[in-house]
Amino acid sequence: MENPIETYNKSKNSENANNPAHYTLMAIGVFVTVLGAVLRFIAPWTFVDMLSNIILVIGVIICLKAVLAILK
Repeated sequence: MENPIETYNKSKNSENANNPAHYTLMAIGVFVTVLGAVLRFIAPWTFVDMLSNIILVIGVIICLKAVLAILK
């Protein structure tokens, strides 16, 4: 059986993973990514396609940053 004090100390070390700022950043990243995906279907213009791809990549980078911050 585990020592309750040791288990409590382990859960205190995981405070960084439960920080709401990480999940807020991830929600913003998902919103930006979805915006980039939706822009692909707005118009068949080349400029809108390039802009949507750039927005999509920025959203993915934001999400990856949030995930790496959670895993840290």
